[in-house]
Amino acid sequence: MSNRWYLLFVALTAGCLIVVLFPNATNDEPHPVEVNPSTVKPFTIPSDLDFAGETMPLDRLDVQERLDREILVNTYWQSNNLLMLKRSVKFFPIIEPILEKNGIPEDFKYLALIESGLQNVVSPAGASGYWQIMKTTGTENGLTVNSEIDERYHIVRSTEVACKYLKEAYERFGNWTLAAASYNMGMGGTERKLQEQNVDSYYDLLLNAETARYVYRIAAVKHIHENLSDFGYVFHQDQGYHLPAFDTLKVEGPVESWVKWSQEHGATYKILREYNPWIRTDQWTKNTSGQSISIWLPKK
Repeated sequence: MSNRWYLLFVALTAGCLIVVLFPNATNDEPHPVEVNPSTVKPFTIPSDLDFAGETMPLDRLDVQERLDREILVNTYWQSNNLLMLKRSVKFFPIIEPILEKNGIPEDFKYLALIESGLQNVVSPAGASGYWQIMKTTGTENGLTVNSEIDERYHIVRSTEVACKYLKEAYERFGNWTLAAASYNMGMGGTERKLQEQNVDSYYDLLLNAETARYVYRIAAVKHIHENLSDFGYVFHQDQGYHLPAFDTLKVEGPVESWVKWSQEHGATYKILREYNPWIRTDQWTKNTSGQSISIWLPKK
C-alpha cells in the first residue's frame, strides 16, 4: 500500500474512533450561563434607612460597614432568604394585626423572621418558638409551658407575649431600637451596658457579637425584602406558603389520646400537630381541671 493510501486509511480510522468514542462532542458546547460566572457584586448602602420609624445614623462609617455586612450576608444566602419570604406569606397576615393592635411598629415582624425564620425552633439556651421565648418569660407572661402544652409554639399567643415585652422595653428605654436590642440580650443587660458606658444609643454601645449585629440584621432583612428586585430576587406572593381555612374547635380536658381525638374529628395526628404545634405530646392530662383550649383543623 502506497504511503498516500496508508495515511488516508489511518485518518479515516481515527475519525471513526472519534465518532464512536465521543458521539456528542459537537453538541456539548457549554451554555452561555455556564461560561460566564454568576454576577456577584456589592450593593449601594442606602443613604437613609429607618427601623420602626427611627433613623439609622448612616452618616457614620462604622454603621455603614455593619449594615453592609448584614445586607451582603443575607442577600447572598439565597435559599434561606427565599424560604423566609415564603414563610412570611404564611405568617405575616397573623402577626401584623397583633402588632398593630398592641401599638408595636410593623417592622418588628422582621424580628420574628430573624429570630426563628418563622419556624418553631429551639435555641441552645432553650428559647423556643417563632419568637424564641424563654420558659421563664413565657410563664411570667401567662403562657402555659409544660411537657404537654407549650404555648411558645402558638403563633397568636407567642406574638402577644412578644408585644407585651416590647411595649415594656420601649417604656423603659424610650426608643424601639434599644427595645429590639434588649429582646436579644434582655432589658437588665441592656440597661447595665448603657450605664457602664454612659451612652443612651444602641449605635454607641460596645456589645457582644450577637447583639451588636442584631438591629443591623433586622434592618438589612427589612431593606432586602422591601426592595427585592434591587437584590436580584424574583418573588411573587402566590409563590409563598399559605395556611388553609380553619375550623376552631373548643376542647375541654383531659384528652387521653390526641391520636384518637384527631381521628374522631376527621383528621390525622400529623395534621393536628402541624397546625397546633404547641401540643407537644399525644395526650393532655396535666392541669386540665376546668381548662379548655382551642384547636385549629383545616375546613373540610
